[in-house]
Formats: sequence, C-alpha cells, structure tokens
Amino acid sequence: MKINKNLKWALVLSGGGAKGFAHVGILNALSSMGIPEPSLVVGTSMGAIVGGLYACGISPTELNRMVIEEFDINKYLDGFVFKLNGPVGKVFQTGQMLGNFATRRGIDSGQGLLKLFEELTGGKTFAETKIPFRCNAVDLVSGKERVFSSGSVAQAIRASISFPAFFEPLVEIAEDGVPQCLVDGGLADNMPVYIARNEGFKWILAVDVCHFRAVPVSELKTGPHMVYRAIEVALNVMERKRRFPADLTIYAANQASAFNFFRKKELIELGERAVREGTPAIRAFFSGRRKLLEHQTQEAQCGIVEESIGGQDG
Repeated sequence: MKINKNLKWALVLSGGGAKGFAHVGILNALSSMGIPEPSLVVGTSMGAIVGGLYACGISPTELNRMVIEEFDINKYLDGFVFKLNGPVGKVFQTGQMLGNFATRRGIDSGQGLLKLFEELTGGKTFAETKIPFRCNAVDLVSGKERVFSSGSVAQAIRASISFPAFFEPLVEIAEDGVPQCLVDGGLADNMPVYIARNEGFKWILAVDVCHFRAVPVSELKTGPHMVYRAIEVALNVMERKRRFPADLTIYAANQASAFNFFRKKELIELGERAVREGTPAIRAFFSGRRKLLEHQTQEAQCGIVEESIGGQDG
C-alpha cells in the first residue's frame, strides 16, 4: 500500500500527564515508517509539550533521547522538598504543599518548566515554528477555552499544562485588557480535533493516551489522584458527546497513573507498539483513500488499549 507523501494531514495529541510520553513513541514509529510530517500539530497539556517541541523542529529521535537521558521532572519543580526521600522528606513535602495550596493559586509556580520550554523551543513564536502548531487552555475568569495561534510557544505550552491546584495558572492580559487565568486545556477538550477541522483539514490523525477505565479504590491514594480522577470522569462524559471525531485514532493507553513520570521508557515503547499494531489502518490513512481507511478501521481498533504494565503506581 503506497503512502501518499503529499497528503495534507493534521496530528492531534491528547493530554494525559506522564502517559503523554507515549506520544514520543508514536512520533518515533511514524517516522520509521516513512510517514511525511503533518501540516499541522495540535496538542493539549502533555500533548502540547510533545507536539510543541516537535513543531519547533525537534526530531522524534532527539525527543526520545531527551526524555530518556535528560528529563527529570523534580529538577523543574519548586522547592528542595520535592527532592527529599524517606519519612522526613514526606513530612517536609506535605508541609510545603499545604502551605503553598493555602496561600497561592497552585502548589508549584510552573516557572521552572516555563524556563525549560523557553530553552527547548529556542524562544520561538507560533509564526516561527517548523510545523504550524496550536494548543488550548481554559480561562477560569470567563470559563471559555482559548486556542493559541500566536505569541510565545513556551508561554502557550505553560498555560496548556497548568493542571489545577498543582500548577499555578498562567495569568495574561487579553487583547480586550481583561486578565485571563489560564489552566489545563484538557478541561475544555482533551482531544481538540475541532481545531484542525476549523483550519480546513480533512485528514486528521489523533493519539489518545487516556482511554477511560474503571479503577479500584486503592488507586485513589492522594489528593492529586482524587482531583485527576474527577477530571477524568468529567472528560469521559465529554468524550461520549464529541462532535468532531478524528479520521483515525491511535490508542496508546495502559494502567499507568498520570503521575508515573519515572516510567518514561515503558510509555515511549507503548506508543511505538501502538503504531506497529495499528499499521494496516495507518497505512490506509496515509494512502489517502477514504474507503480503504474505513474498511481497515472497521476491522479493529488501531493501537493498544488497556495494556497492563507491572509494578505499583507512584
């Protein structure tokens, strides 16, 4: 089946916290198949990080190396207590978290991650990216979704990942002079396919790392787990009402928590396997033949759903 190298297509990457490392594996595997670069990348939350860096010109191979060899989220969070281990460390960490939560808009300022994004994007604006890029956030003042298409890419990514209560929201002054309090874009749409549709794309490939499943009570261990699960439930209801489905969705989901940042390699490999298992449907998509794609996607879902990885969530 011949791949249409001239196919104009859009890539949409979902949010999902640490589960979004699977996006790196997806990009790696698609590149290995000889798939042409997308004409638009859209991302939410963790999908905004991976998608934004990719759109700025960082190759899938380099993204893979950076995540595996260099990325340690503790290096970019506020305060020394995040780096303390053992019972004493937990006591100090709990104290700092409660103090920040009571006196600030979030436990972490997000400034460390913003600095990282500025370095990795090279300070690029949306007009300077290699591939056109879009991401979303939610304004807590107006309750409306905001889609970023101009300005600093790093600032937009920072807004899109601002998980409520954990990261402080990004406060910006809108064009009308009214302050905006921007938080995680997944609250409005964790898979914003409509953004690509609105830009005229007829071929859209989406990657979902947040396949919904029931969970045992034992997984709801902490306040952040409770908040994230509540958002997952709400997003699942929204998903069932989605009006703008992608033409093809790759599922790269497992039972890992959104806070499993130490499972980088496993999650990247999960994304790679999802592409391998969905190869027939992916090739049909990139052939540019709609009937062939419909036939392939009717045969089976594309990618991995509900794969279990060993060990306990951290």
